[in-house]
Amino acid sequence: MLTNTMKAVRLHEFGGPDVLRYEDAPVPGLKPGEVLVRVHAAGINPPDWYLREGYKTLTPEWRPAVPLPAIPGSDISGVVEAVATDVQGFSVGDEVFGMVRFPSFGESAAYAEYVTAPASDLARKPAGIDHIQAAGAPMSLLTAWQFLIELGHDHPNPLQPQQHRPVPLEGKTVLVNGAAGGVGHFAVQLAKWKGAHVVAVASTAQEAFLRELGADQFIDYAKVVPENTARDVDLALDTLGGPTTGRFLQTLKKGGVLYPVFPLGFSGAEDAVKRGFTVSATQVRSSGAQLAKLGDLLDAGTIRVAVDSTFPLVDARKAHERAARGHIRGKIVLTVR
Repeated sequence: MLTNTMKAVRLHEFGGPDVLRYEDAPVPGLKPGEVLVRVHAAGINPPDWYLREGYKTLTPEWRPAVPLPAIPGSDISGVVEAVATDVQGFSVGDEVFGMVRFPSFGESAAYAEYVTAPASDLARKPAGIDHIQAAGAPMSLLTAWQFLIELGHDHPNPLQPQQHRPVPLEGKTVLVNGAAGGVGHFAVQLAKWKGAHVVAVASTAQEAFLRELGADQFIDYAKVVPENTARDVDLALDTLGGPTTGRFLQTLKKGGVLYPVFPLGFSGAEDAVKRGFTVSATQVRSSGAQLAKLGDLLDAGTIRVAVDSTFPLVDARKAHERAARGHIRGKIVLTVR
């Protein structure tokens, strides 16, 4: 029977992983258009620690106001506990997964026993994967999908004046930097599925893993400089991005495309255009409709979720410490139930 309180991880101040507190919190109230989900697992993503740190890497005008205490997280997999009267398509007992409310946030988020979500953010969990795998998928897989395959929405792009437009991948050479990480390991699989020749850039220990996912060529950044090694690339997806993302322009052929997942700090877009290149980025958006499509690929085993490690919800601090050490293979997931 549903109670008024639940266990959740909240922060009352900004800082390092130690500010994450496992404590009692109110169960979120159900609003029109929403579904209440009993969370079984929650995926961890970079925006979780951006929030925890108070978005300190953003300039003041970009920093959102965050009411405290706040619950981090957006990716969940669980079971429907209740549905608003105006919601169709979901029933109590359904297994669902989704990226909740991103890029906005509110009083209900993923690091908790219960979460409310707009029904449009959710999809049925693929029967062929468990809750841990499902919780590891939404943000990273939607990011790879919206960058590479289908944007799927018409929201204004806060990162550039024009909308991001994915390009056809069949027969193209696609380089993925940070290929073993959350977005990267999905991007490798999606590009291969679409018929691309995939060049994966990662550390030495990741080669066998990435070749198993479909990488045709592997570049070990610990041994060679990737931008001095790869040539005639049609599309470079830099999952790390930032000020150094421009180095991958020199891997591109004439007319090539660079997609930095984190474009802030890159200032060479105009120069890239003069050199015959396109640089484009987008901000991932919640989409239950896209997750339903991706659920079919997950269910069929066409796309797989690699899980780096799991931690119980009470140990969210340790999960963030693991993320800070880097060299993550796939996703880190919190187990809730």
